[in-house]
Amino acid sequence: MKFSAALSLALLTALLASAHAEVSLPKVISSHMVLQRDMPIHLWGNAAPGEQVSAAFRNTSATTTADTTGRWSLYLAAQPAGGPYPLTVKATNTLQLDDILVSDLWLASGQSNMEMPLAGFNPTTPIQDSEKEIAAANYPQLRLLHVEKDTSDYPLDDLKAVTGWSLCTPDSARKFSAVAYFFGRDLQARQHVPIGLIDSTWGGTPAEAWTSMNTLSRDAGLMPVFNVRAQKMESQAAALRLEKLDAEVKAQGKTPPQRAWRPDPVSHRPAALYNAMIAPITPLAIRGVIWYQGETNSAPGQVELYSRLFPAMIQDWRALWHQGNFPFLFVQLSAYDAGTFNDWGTLRDAQRRTLQLVNTGMAVSIDLGNEHNIHPANKQDVGARLALLARSISYGEKIVPSGPLFRLAYPENGIMRVWFDYAEGLKPRGPAPTAFEVAGPDGHFVTATAKVDGDTILAASPTVPNPTYVRYAWPGFPAANLYNAAGLPASPFTSYPVP
Repeated sequence: MKFSAALSLALLTALLASAHAEVSLPKVISSHMVLQRDMPIHLWGNAAPGEQVSAAFRNTSATTTADTTGRWSLYLAAQPAGGPYPLTVKATNTLQLDDILVSDLWLASGQSNMEMPLAGFNPTTPIQDSEKEIAAANYPQLRLLHVEKDTSDYPLDDLKAVTGWSLCTPDSARKFSAVAYFFGRDLQARQHVPIGLIDSTWGGTPAEAWTSMNTLSRDAGLMPVFNVRAQKMESQAAALRLEKLDAEVKAQGKTPPQRAWRPDPVSHRPAALYNAMIAPITPLAIRGVIWYQGETNSAPGQVELYSRLFPAMIQDWRALWHQGNFPFLFVQLSAYDAGTFNDWGTLRDAQRRTLQLVNTGMAVSIDLGNEHNIHPANKQDVGARLALLARSISYGEKIVPSGPLFRLAYPENGIMRVWFDYAEGLKPRGPAPTAFEVAGPDGHFVTATAKVDGDTILAASPTVPNPTYVRYAWPGFPAANLYNAAGLPASPFTSYPVP
């Protein structure tokens, strides 16, 4: 009996050792994926400690040895666009991946307006022409990978279980980010190369959750994010008490009162989403990032930090990817009546000021919002405007990539004159430009009358005889109506200095 138990233990140990010895790849690498063209192809994973691992792809191969912890990493020579090709990884076992394309790989991330799938969240938050768009979503040159939601207190080596890469079909596109899908579809049609899209999103999440702890902790100016977290934890304690009360009401056969939606508290932990949903992707070369987020950082006490936090996150990702200043394209918040508790004007202007970073682009969506729905249905134009930015910044097309962007303003005989970039053909949709305000040195803004003067705007108010500052489209849901000749809307802005 003792011999049998010992034998069983030995067999089990041998089986476990054998399983561990098998070479493996991370979940972000699978059949049907897109590898980034013109950049060294990074492969990595696990094997038995000291085991030799080799990989072959197209006309290139490489060999390495797993370290003492069983980790291995190697690089294959950069490849031009093409495919499909097989990818082989060998150790004591052999992994064979098929239908690999070499082209451009984009990461889509952010909160609910990026997460919102092509099928919509529910009947009250649909995507425009959803069923028609889903039925037409047959694009074999568009490849999709959806990352499951997950959190971690430390950077993970691999993603939570995913279904792997898939071709874009009505079935796979239905639950995929609508903004990312429309962006990829437009790029693929214009560039005539395959496009890979990774959807790593989580609704209702703040930027600090997507930023590494190293970046958050080494900048004293970002310390308030930890105070915000403490406040949210106190609020969550109150929410848990309400849940307990609701459970007691249900146990009595009654219906509990309606409660306001609350985000999952674990998704708000600083660095938690970066650790679980971004860090495992950083070893993989990408073309760039598209991002749609900001609503959760718009509350007083938080919004003031966004002009520092958001650029820090972008620089954080670029440093962790180790491939330079790749394009980072983001969506400025759409129009929405967020009420007095949220300051979307300040948040939008913080997004605009982030354009000071090289290779960033902002898709203005102020004209695409819904006054009473934070999830506007028109994601087609959002994706198309992100694609315009990519075509200009990443692919070098000579196009107008944006609507008018504030450049400078100064007083001129009791009037504020405003200059813009991308202002050719500046014109209002209506008799005159609306949503302009001016202020004196005290920073108290009042409604102004405005008119187009060439490629500039003149704004003034009789109640402010000596204006010093000007702003545009500041409320959550403004009456913005200024466009350029390309039909793209002007960005909200303020010339008032950042505190």
